[in-house]
Amino acid sequence: MTVESIPVDAAPQSLVWDGDELASVVGGGRRWGADGVTRKTPFAWSFPFDAGTVSASGRYSAVYQERGTKAVLLEGKRVVRELNRSYYRAPSYDYPLALGRLGDGREAVVHCPDEYNMLQIEDAASGERLTAGGGREPQDVFHSRLSLSPDGRYLLSVGWFWQPFGMALVYDTALALTDPGTLDGDGVLPPEAAANGEVTAGCWLDADRLVLATGEEDWNDEQTAALPPRHLGVWSISESRWLHRSPVADADPGVLLLPRGEQVISFLGHPRLLDPATGLIVAEWPEVALPAKTACFGSRRAPTPVAALHPDGTRLAVATAERIALITLP
Repeated sequence: MTVESIPVDAAPQSLVWDGDELASVVGGGRRWGADGVTRKTPFAWSFPFDAGTVSASGRYSAVYQERGTKAVLLEGKRVVRELNRSYYRAPSYDYPLALGRLGDGREAVVHCPDEYNMLQIEDAASGERLTAGGGREPQDVFHSRLSLSPDGRYLLSVGWFWQPFGMALVYDTALALTDPGTLDGDGVLPPEAAANGEVTAGCWLDADRLVLATGEEDWNDEQTAALPPRHLGVWSISESRWLHRSPVADADPGVLLLPRGEQVISFLGHPRLLDPATGLIVAEWPEVALPAKTACFGSRRAPTPVAALHPDGTRLAVATAERIALITLP
């Protein structure tokens, strides 16, 4: 396991692999080659965007203010349109935004353009709202950290409700296209998939299995089938049960999880490679120091760690204040 470095004059605020090069959509397409050379671009945003995301296909990307209300959707270098979210408590939690392909093949944008608690799915190319319709009665949930399953069938929201307390909800996107009101309820996770611990992060291992991570906070001690504090849990949508529930070794998982085959990578303080079936640390890199962000909400904002896993799963790029660390994974 080796850690190489690409020096930077300012920490990248987004990273994505493009072949063997790294690019930053927030940086106007600035690139870093395998040779460590920075390739600057003449383009720069005239607005202080500080986060970015890219669809799995690579066709669409977006830049946004993580604790603001403004975003821009792009197709390549072309601006498709501006996106917005409600002002309500926007400075207190991360912007809810996901890009990806739905089960029917359409590239979509999932966000909360009207109300903090009302999810909408839109066609990326045209802007058509695919979940338009009346009768919506959203519950009092602040959606955040949205992600689509690899097949686009399900949507994960790792958000929070007022206490505040972090929680996870999963919705069936195919059902939502015919009945948008299904995005307003508890979703498809049954009560036994609830968490007594505060959910801080989640990711999809595949189209069926979901990994959830909990921090130190405890809601109550009555739901014995639920996910306890400081645990990693692997939930199967098709089997409707926990496949694994394991205490997390050494540290809380933090707010960001990246899937890597049967493993996940967490980023609280520094990168760790975890086995979600056991909660054990497979490898870690304390020399790659990162902000300790434990939740998607809070009055004191810490930026979400910026990292990108190469599609072949062998290399992890992590942005720090003075470099991009390139980690060769075991």
